[in-house]
Amino acid sequence: MPIQIDEENGGNVLVIHVSGKLEKADYARFVPAAERLIRQHGTLRVLFDMTDFHGWDAGAAWEDLKFGVEHVADIERIAMVGDKAWQHGMATFSKPFMKATVHYFDRADAAEARMWLDEA
Repeated sequence: MPIQIDEENGGNVLVIHVSGKLEKADYARFVPAAERLIRQHGTLRVLFDMTDFHGWDAGAAWEDLKFGVEHVADIERIAMVGDKAWQHGMATFSKPFMKATVHYFDRADAAEARMWLDEA
């Protein structure tokens, strides 16, 4: 399973673990879960764990773009945790397109990423 979704802090933090290559069908699980939490909390903080992540296929990339456009104001912070240079670059590249504060953390600093998400 390339995507695993968990809720933390009473559902205010959405933890997304991705591995392999995401496909459009993965968004059929992710989007309803995220939208339910947005309805409950107004805004979310997201931990995006990219361990062994290899990107998106075209259908998944389109679903990701649609979700981002529809929910640009619904995400407060995104902590991206990875272990590859391109993942760090992706985090840097995405910052101007989001209202959320985005911060990249190396895999070894995953605990720091969680603390950063919990900050006021």
